[in-house]
Amino acid sequence: MRILRRQPIRRQVIAITCALLVPFALAVAWSSNATRREREAEVREQAGAIVVTAAAYLNQYLAGIDSMASALTLNPSVVALDREASDRLFTAVLRDQPLLLNIVLTDIGGTIKGTALPARLNQGVTVALPYVKQVVATGKPVVSDLITGVLSGKPTIILAYPVRDRANTVVGAIGIGLNLARLQTLFSSIPLPEGSVVTLTDEASRVLARSRDAERYIGTVTQAAPTPLRDVPRTQTLAGVDGIRRFFGTAVVDRGPWLLSVGIPTSVAADRVAPLWWRNLVIFLTAIAAIMVVSLWFAHLLSGGLGRLRSAVRQIADGDLSPPVKSPVPNLELGQLQDAFITMAANLRAAHDAVDHQMEQERKMRETLQSLQRQVVRQERLAAVGVLVSGVAHELNNPLQAILGTVELLERDKSVRPETLEEIAFIKTQSGRAREIIRNLSRFSSQQTGPPALVDLREVVAEVVQLRSRDLEASSITLDVDVATGRQVYANFTEIEQVMLNFVINAQQSIESSGTSRGRVLIKLFDAGKKVRLEVHDDGPGVMPDDEPKLFQPFFTTKPVGKGTGLGLSVSYGIIESYGGSIGHRGNDWGGATFFFELPSVDTATMPPAPASSSTPSDDRSPVLQPSGSPRV
Repeated sequence: MRILRRQPIRRQVIAITCALLVPFALAVAWSSNATRREREAEVREQAGAIVVTAAAYLNQYLAGIDSMASALTLNPSVVALDREASDRLFTAVLRDQPLLLNIVLTDIGGTIKGTALPARLNQGVTVALPYVKQVVATGKPVVSDLITGVLSGKPTIILAYPVRDRANTVVGAIGIGLNLARLQTLFSSIPLPEGSVVTLTDEASRVLARSRDAERYIGTVTQAAPTPLRDVPRTQTLAGVDGIRRFFGTAVVDRGPWLLSVGIPTSVAADRVAPLWWRNLVIFLTAIAAIMVVSLWFAHLLSGGLGRLRSAVRQIADGDLSPPVKSPVPNLELGQLQDAFITMAANLRAAHDAVDHQMEQERKMRETLQSLQRQVVRQERLAAVGVLVSGVAHELNNPLQAILGTVELLERDKSVRPETLEEIAFIKTQSGRAREIIRNLSRFSSQQTGPPALVDLREVVAEVVQLRSRDLEASSITLDVDVATGRQVYANFTEIEQVMLNFVINAQQSIESSGTSRGRVLIKLFDAGKKVRLEVHDDGPGVMPDDEPKLFQPFFTTKPVGKGTGLGLSVSYGIIESYGGSIGHRGNDWGGATFFFELPSVDTATMPPAPASSSTPSDDRSPVLQPSGSPRV
């Protein structure tokens, strides 16, 4: 640095410019390398996208083969194993299918009953066709491994299908051989860069079809230790069987299963990067030359007035923010720079005052933020207290009821002395006070949805049907309603609607979990003595016996993780119990589950009774109808 300070400004500018050349060159090299990686990633993703299209073409072709095979297996000549008619039929089909080698019909013993290449074998010849036994044994379509066709003498893959008679008995098998050497014509309409290759391999990494030099590489093993198809990366870079390094996109064809890959040569990425590299080089050299010229020009202009400006800078650096004295300068730029220094000094002084004011404002903001944080902490503590109070009230209510019951029994005992009765009365008074405290705590921790009133359950049913009918119809589930009463109950409409919604949603989810294409849900509303009973039937798989004891327990669910909280039936249990009703479960004649609840009916001529607390019932209380089963919420 001392040498630079003692040299003229022009030499300093040249030295600095040359020093800047190194990081600039590194930046250009980094940019070029990044561009190369981007183009390689672009080509790799292109291969991954193309292979999806190629797999769709192959699956579409195989689906067409399946359709053709279905038609052939229903042909009367094929079902009758008629050799001459089958030969004519297969020959006509093969003439219109250039990608097929042969079509062979055999009986269940492997005797050939028809072929599109009849000249190779005589009538009734039995040959070893490995797929026949498998088709006869399973009664399902079979895909063979890579074999050499018995009649065609060429490498092929056989798509075999069972032939059934009118009694649905397998009487033979049709084998359709693919012409692997010409299979690549399926992908001829897909635009691929020069040198690209489409390859189809099996689980043993043997080449089944290839768009380049197919006859040379069919049957060649590409890997010494084959990788499971599902573990092959979606895109990868490796050398193919021909030794050319390519970007490969892969897709699994489930029919084989086979692995379809599209390889694009890595040279394609290099060809795309080359113009960008030349452009970056030209930009780099031009920028260096421009920087050198501009630097020297500025050095010439600045050398005269920098001395005077240096003293002004030092004045500001020493902390003196008073505006420097304006002095003559050799050019406009230095004059503007001097004016900027003067303005800067004034702005710095104003900024100093503004910073002081801002710091005061920030201090006040911090105090406000701390106050808000304390409020949030208080709210969280109140929420925690609510949960704690609910649990404590629930746990204390049972022993308190036991104490009151025992005291009342002692009070009725005639052998108790008067002074003891006074103590018993004192215990009752204090217990009553404790019960009132617990009731207040429960009221504090609970959230009421609204006051109870007279509710017509027909309206609840209509509301739920309106809410769920579209969703049930989309799931192919038939919803039936059987309403046989118009009596009212005393409850909260929203809460009863919530209970019924839980029942219907549980029924729908049970049917959907069974995997059936259609289902049925029945909502029944009828009188049950002095109560009104609502039932929801479904034809799902029902409730497992092991799950019945835990049906209405909170947080218990048979649904997968993230699909349910296990609170629907437990909340419904508390709602129905709070209105003096009962809730339960049983099996039905359909083999599914029936969830129901009963509520006391209300005579509209009389005043409805006051509702019970909506909190969850204590441990020493049980519903009139013992619940059983497993929740599906």
